Amino acid sequence: MARTVRSTAVLALALALTLGGATASTADGPAPHAEPAPHAGPAATGLRDVVLVGNSADGTVSFLDARTHRNLGTLDAVPDLDEVLSGMGPIRRAAYEIVRQQAGGDKFVDDAHLSPDGRTLYVSRGNLGDAAAYDVATGRQVWRTHLAGFKADHAALSPDGRTFVVSAISAAKAQTLDTATGAVTGEFPTGTYPHENIYSADGKLIYNMSIGVTSLPYALDFLKGARQVTVVDAATLRVVRTYAFDKGVRPAVVTRDGRTMYAQLSYLNGFVEYDLEAGRTVRTVEMPFSEAAAAMRRDDYPQNSAHHGMAANAAEDKLCMAGTIDDYTAVVSRPGLTADGYVHYPQGSLPYWAVTGPDGDHCWVTLSERDEVSVVDYRTAEEVARVKVGDFPQRERVGRVAEDALGGLRPQG
Repeated sequence: MARTVRSTAVLALALALTLGGATASTADGPAPHAEPAPHAGPAATGLRDVVLVGNSADGTVSFLDARTHRNLGTLDAVPDLDEVLSGMGPIRRAAYEIVRQQAGGDKFVDDAHLSPDGRTLYVSRGNLGDAAAYDVATGRQVWRTHLAGFKADHAALSPDGRTFVVSAISAAKAQTLDTATGAVTGEFPTGTYPHENIYSADGKLIYNMSIGVTSLPYALDFLKGARQVTVVDAATLRVVRTYAFDKGVRPAVVTRDGRTMYAQLSYLNGFVEYDLEAGRTVRTVEMPFSEAAAAMRRDDYPQNSAHHGMAANAAEDKLCMAGTIDDYTAVVSRPGLTADGYVHYPQGSLPYWAVTGPDGDHCWVTLSERDEVSVVDYRTAEEVARVKVGDFPQRERVGRVAEDALGGLRPQG
């Protein structure tokens, strides 16, 4: 048994080093699609508040009405899948198959954001290792850009809608793209396996969280690489500060004043409160295990995460926690960090992401293995709606879609 673990670990480390050391330019050359699209102008009228849900295995994005919770339809984010796969060189195709295996299957939509005018959807396309933009009204792909390495991860859209920041997870960097053309405009170094990107409330900083090599077992935690929060100047992409952690930094919330971060860490069944000015953990909060989760081995946690999904309400006096292995959503009050209540789901639901809706009072949580989204009221800690979406919903984002573009969506299958 020990020999098997060692062999698997060595293979995983070799794959990680191989993927991390290559770039997209060695495999495929320039992106085949780059039709310029105008930058979003002033905020348009006729916009509807929505919650976007990336259905990772489907390769689609669901648009949910933020007020009525109704599923308005989906947009196909991989209409060119056959073309992309057939155009891969041997190195990139081999890497694609390795990434696909490590991810447990097809994971096409990692993240999705809407332009300020509600007409263009920007998507980081996980296992395909690229990013693409789509005209919502027609579903037409506007541009597609390969990223460094072989896997695209979490993304963020700048407040002005001009810059799309995507973690190139196997290349240990994040890259910035011009949302009009898809051109790569810059990049900055990160820790090992960069994950989430967050803009500060004033848009001046970008926070990048790295999780380390998740394919290695817990016994080889010391080989997972640099796990840190990298803070860069959003205008220059210059690194202004890094915060080192001994475990991977999962979803996080940075308060509007920039002083405090709440973060979920690899293997932690809970979260930490971190003082960004002092650079230290102030409190570690351990959440209750479900009976099934308590019996799990740490190496069976999905991608090393016990809890994966965090958000704060508009008043920043409540936190929403997705208890991934515990199959619950918890609402926690600040500053005491005590639980107000729990919404429990059937075993194996896999709550995997959380986002606060546009009203600031509801937390939307993906139930990845049930193909559903749970809507939880921050004030009562109770579920108020459950919405059916596509296959393996993962990341959610809020946005505003143009009413006259909704006709381009297809009904949820």
